Amino acid sequence: MHARTLAPALVALALACGSERDTLETRLSVLETLARADTAGYARASEPRPFVFPADHGSHPSFRTEWWYVTGNLTSDAGNDFGFQLTIFRSALAPEMPDSPSDWSTRQAYMAHFTVTDVEAGDFYAHERFARGAAGLAGATAEPLNVWLGDWSIAGATGATFPLRSRAAADGTAIDLVLEAGKPPVLQGELGLSQKGPEPGNASYYYSFTRMPARGTVVVAGDTIAVTGLAWLDREWSTSALSADQVGWDWFALQLEDGWDMMAYRLRRADGTADEWSEAVIVDPEGTPTRLAFGDDISLESTGTWSSPVDGAVYPSGWRIAIPARGWDLAIEPRIPDQELDLSFRYWEGAVSVGGRGEGGSPVSGRGYVELTGYAGEAPER
Repeated sequence: MHARTLAPALVALALACGSERDTLETRLSVLETLARADTAGYARASEPRPFVFPADHGSHPSFRTEWWYVTGNLTSDAGNDFGFQLTIFRSALAPEMPDSPSDWSTRQAYMAHFTVTDVEAGDFYAHERFARGAAGLAGATAEPLNVWLGDWSIAGATGATFPLRSRAAADGTAIDLVLEAGKPPVLQGELGLSQKGPEPGNASYYYSFTRMPARGTVVVAGDTIAVTGLAWLDREWSTSALSADQVGWDWFALQLEDGWDMMAYRLRRADGTADEWSEAVIVDPEGTPTRLAFGDDISLESTGTWSSPVDGAVYPSGWRIAIPARGWDLAIEPRIPDQELDLSFRYWEGAVSVGGRGEGGSPVSGRGYVELTGYAGEAPER
């Protein structure tokens, strides 16, 4: 569950305005974009289905939107920490192909976000690209796995699916990382069907690789630094929208040093409370997942706030997650406060540290990523 579900309208906007960031003067909000989503004519996620690999690592063009979402925390030999995000979104602009012989003709468009957090320097770098899914500019294949937008890519490093190689570079910032599969994929929700609301088809097909050993290089301020760490891959495709009273979400991907992982997203209602369709899962060191229900099994509360320098928009900053029946009581803090992406739409997504008690109440630490949407970037009048 990510800001990625904004991709369809934003890609259409970008293609209309041009591909350069400085031409994009209009920003959209979570609420405006998803409340007005046109879903007619697209496939819907309405019931569980078998996942078939490697085919499902590739594109599902009959669905309105899809994403390959990689985040992670890395450390250099000198002990300096970095976070990164590389996301490639595919969006269908129409249910059917246009009737045109042109090589530029397509009903698919792509958007990508690339960020690096330099924890020691306190710096955050965020970049964005758009392209048509035609003429070799962007696309996605399963065998071999290759998802690309220009020279930003998530691809099989050796022709097979794993290990993955994730590469992106912009304005003196870059990543070139090799990611092993680690644990087997976790099928989120009910056998991979992640329901987002009560409406039929308001769901996604969703799986995650929650603990991917990573190695490679990060470039910041022109300096190339060897790093190792852990990454997380989310894969999701859907034709869905926010329900009437949903205004955004808080998403957590946590990797603990005792080998346990957690994914949790809290869908927020207009009054700030958690929607009943919020979801969480913990994954043991062997890769076995356990689903949890918000309110009954797991609680989430914010412990602080951070105000954006853009316009003073207030985000939560610092959280406590508890699973009392299992002894979990985790404190989560941003590695640096300002990890807001001020791009075509605004959201906060960044590296976090974790401490407290894990399985059985044992002391534990860890790292992860958090995404916050619906707190900023309301669309201007036009």
